[in-house]
Amino acid sequence: MAPRLFVLLPPSESKEAGGSRSRKPGTFDAALDTPRSEVAQALGALVESGRSIDIERTLRVHGVLLERAIEASRAVAQGRARLLPAWRRYNGVVWSHLDPATLSPAHRRRILVPSGLYGVTTAQDHIGDYRMKMNVVLAPVGGLATFWRPRLTPTLVKHLEGANVVNLLPKEHGVAIDFAEIGKTCHVITIHFVVEGEAVVAGHEAKAVKGILARQLLSEGLGALDAFEWQGWRSDQEARGHRIVTTRGRATEVAVAYRGRT
Repeated sequence: MAPRLFVLLPPSESKEAGGSRSRKPGTFDAALDTPRSEVAQALGALVESGRSIDIERTLRVHGVLLERAIEASRAVAQGRARLLPAWRRYNGVVWSHLDPATLSPAHRRRILVPSGLYGVTTAQDHIGDYRMKMNVVLAPVGGLATFWRPRLTPTLVKHLEGANVVNLLPKEHGVAIDFAEIGKTCHVITIHFVVEGEAVVAGHEAKAVKGILARQLLSEGLGALDAFEWQGWRSDQEARGHRIVTTRGRATEVAVAYRGRT
């Protein structure tokens, strides 16, 4: 029997509003309930008694989006957030190209999503609306990536033992996990999305292809890396599938097409 395959994907800043107050048990609730509560309470304290400038800097939104983020933070801290499965909550570029509605629940449980508020969930787990990036500092817990790293790592070591794990995370989320430690008990493959002939790793323009690749991996298995090709992006065979490359012209076209979407 082939090893299980998991995909690590980032959350999206863009999120669907609403949901239900009914709660279903999540995959990592038992392991992460206490640190999640610490983050939620710190977030609640910030929006209730913090300075306006500190709230805005931490939530990193303005205007109507800030108002929504403050109310969502209150709801999370008070335990009254409306919940949706993560695959329905996240609606940015990565997730729209993943098209999770057409994946099975079993596939969605193999998508792991690190986040500043929840630590990590599967795409099938229920989450609230929130605005909390992994790279912010939130008093009194401190930098969230630093806070989560010693808590996420042993949790994921146990969950991923013996599996193949494809890491599609940006640095912001990747630093919250000790991949050297996880790699002792499972096979981790970190994918870099790059512009051919350039040293800089592709950023925003790689979001669409990241969703497409994740879908193919979940549907077809690890072999999908070897022959991957989509709209000018292709697997770099010399790197054994660890790099997905494109040309500068194509990367620019994609960046323009998805500018303003997350």
